[in-house]
Amino acid sequence: MSSAKSRRKLPIDGFVMAIVVTAIIGSVFPATGAAAPIAAHGVTVLIFILFFLYGARLEPRETLDGLKNWRLQGAILASTFIIFPTIGLAMKALVPWAIPETLYVGMLWICLVPSTVQSSINFTSIAHGNVAGAIVAATTSNLLGTFLTPILALLLMSTSGGLTIEPSSFLDVIVQLLLPFALGQLSRRWTADFVQKHRKPLKFVDQGSIILVVYSAFSEGMREHMWSLASPTSMIVLTIICLTLLFFMLWLTWTGSGWLGFNRDDRIAIQFCGTKKSLATGLPMATVLFAGQPVGLIVLPLMIFHLTQLIACGALAGRYGRQWEASQPS
Repeated sequence: MSSAKSRRKLPIDGFVMAIVVTAIIGSVFPATGAAAPIAAHGVTVLIFILFFLYGARLEPRETLDGLKNWRLQGAILASTFIIFPTIGLAMKALVPWAIPETLYVGMLWICLVPSTVQSSINFTSIAHGNVAGAIVAATTSNLLGTFLTPILALLLMSTSGGLTIEPSSFLDVIVQLLLPFALGQLSRRWTADFVQKHRKPLKFVDQGSIILVVYSAFSEGMREHMWSLASPTSMIVLTIICLTLLFFMLWLTWTGSGWLGFNRDDRIAIQFCGTKKSLATGLPMATVLFAGQPVGLIVLPLMIFHLTQLIACGALAGRYGRQWEASQPS
């Protein structure tokens, strides 16, 4: 029983706290002068490695087999890539009276990035939901997001976000994101066992890459005086909007999956996979796709959303887990 309790006890992730601290350091001590191009080149190299590892980890056959449960997977993908983007477009009405244009672009970016993998699966497991369905849904979301997210950004952000995405950005996406991902998939014959065996140490490569991306983005933001574009009031409003978006999607995925006749286990998988947004994928993609734009401000809403989703879903997972245990025969 004590081990079960410890599994349900989900303190704020140390990695999330490291991201917050890094954002503060990047704002107070930004990379300037000769250090700026060094940080930028370091980000390019690490993003390439990061997406190579993503490709090496994903088992395409398992994903294709899991897609046979088309109703479950369809509901989760619809939440991630149809409902979220639609809400993102509707939030355009908040500009400029609630939030400035740049922060709206960040809110729209939240709505375009794929689901998380690890936390979606972990929360589903703690809640005693459909873990197999969550594994397939989360990995499929990230796999499709590698292609769909840049396409959605081109279609929606250039028209509704007021953001100019240069054609060269898509060449960067191909070279820095799709190419290493494809190489990782092709290398699985030689790398899959190594990546699986060294999963824990390689986690620090993933996290270190994200940390450097955050530092570089906020350093660049400080060089471009990004905080002059976001007042304390707009930051408070932004946090409220992120919370509203999260809780609306948590309600919609749970209630809507009930209307569609899904059982408890599937509803849990839909809720946790269909409401998550991946910081690990969204930050590197933004760095590549929005080169020359105020990346720090664009990714700031995603960082706030990611932190709040961990706290809220952790509380929900613990609640569902306790309900499941109480329903079991003693």
